[in-house]
Amino acid sequence: MKMDSTEPLQSSLNSSYLPTALGNHVISDDEDSEDHSPSASLIPKNSPVPLAVRYSPEDSYCLVYIIFFLMGIGSLLPWNFFITAKPYWLYKFSNNTDHSSGEEQSSDLSNYFESYLAIASTVPSVVCLILNYVLVNRLSPNMRILSSLFVILLVFVITTVLVKVDVSDCRMGFFTGTLVSVAVVSGASNIFSGSMFGISGQFPMRISQALISGQAMGGTLSAVASIVDLAAANDVTNSALAYFLTADIFILLCIISYLLLPKLAYSRHYMLGSTHNNPGVMSEGGGAASAVPPLQPILQKTWVLGLSVFYVFFVSIMVFPAVSSGIQSVEKDSGNPWTTTYFVPLTSFLLYNFADFCGRQATAWLQVPGPTSRVLPALVLCRSIIVPLLMFCNYQPREHLHTVLFGHDVYPVVFNCLLGLSNGYLGTLPMIYGPKVVPRELAEATGVVMSFFLTLGLAAGSAFSVLLVHCI
Repeated sequence: MKMDSTEPLQSSLNSSYLPTALGNHVISDDEDSEDHSPSASLIPKNSPVPLAVRYSPEDSYCLVYIIFFLMGIGSLLPWNFFITAKPYWLYKFSNNTDHSSGEEQSSDLSNYFESYLAIASTVPSVVCLILNYVLVNRLSPNMRILSSLFVILLVFVITTVLVKVDVSDCRMGFFTGTLVSVAVVSGASNIFSGSMFGISGQFPMRISQALISGQAMGGTLSAVASIVDLAAANDVTNSALAYFLTADIFILLCIISYLLLPKLAYSRHYMLGSTHNNPGVMSEGGGAASAVPPLQPILQKTWVLGLSVFYVFFVSIMVFPAVSSGIQSVEKDSGNPWTTTYFVPLTSFLLYNFADFCGRQATAWLQVPGPTSRVLPALVLCRSIIVPLLMFCNYQPREHLHTVLFGHDVYPVVFNCLLGLSNGYLGTLPMIYGPKVVPRELAEATGVVMSFFLTLGLAAGSAFSVLLVHCI
């Protein structure tokens, strides 16, 4: 199958993809013409939407941008808070959780927890995103988003309460319960993020970019919170308690922010256009309301972009955090806190997430290669080299690959920055291109499909991360 040529694709681009539309949001006259795409039957013959969306109000004080940015933070914040709290999980899953002990003894649970965590979080997410696509015309975005946020909040409150509970006598039960919690939270998070990304597809591209940049900022904030807690708290449980309370408060903030969204004229304008563009939701008879969006016309336009998203996140989750968080400083024996306590939080989590945020934010000003360029999938494939580079850093413990080729602390710093920067930029471009290269009435469903490719990449990468860790 060949990629569509530029000219046919250009005729179906949403106006918000066009560079001139990033600032003034003017809709091209081409959208007023009759649509002969396979999805044309979804549009009413004399739809008033093109005229309704031709002029748009201003995003006063960038409030809608900020809200979508916060929603982006909230969509990946649960995952980031779970994986970044590594000292807490090491403490809980170690063979010795006595406070009087100088350090915890490692166990299989603590050594491979990141890999199990990745599988528990990504595999259910694929199922939930399929469910989200089926429900896109059956349940309103409000129902899907708010119910997901309340589920996430409930699980995090339970996780916060369990911080001070002694689980040394039921470590395996706590481990199983944690994985179940991760699975539930990840499923809810993906319904939430898929729905939010679907809604953002109806807005100009800057709003989609805000959502995706917020996802990276969620990782950065969780890494910063983890480091601050490590420095401020003299006990790992006190640190984790403050850490998870921060997550509880932020999820509550996301709920309040989303409830504010429909009250803003700018967002109400585009969300109203979305409702008119999707007559299935408007139908009172129930026939159209239960229709599943057509998948074929979406995949015809986005299959290359979808596969690019899949492989970007497949490579990233294969080594982050399972491999990157296991890379220790070569100066660890010196006893310096920067090479013991803070090395992994700084080099693995903070640097990666900050570089990821920078890469995503860069797409606000630079959008090359374009959606039909063959350079984009080529650059995505080139990221494969990062996997062996991180494997041959000072990852410990090593059971099979005893050779450390990159025996200096600067190498994991550079490699993690490269991993995060390329993940942010090359992962964001196809995600924001996807909803813009299909007819407008399919933008929300396309956002869910692109999220599905992303989550499928995470699921496959997490499975391979287990094999990778056992091979080192």
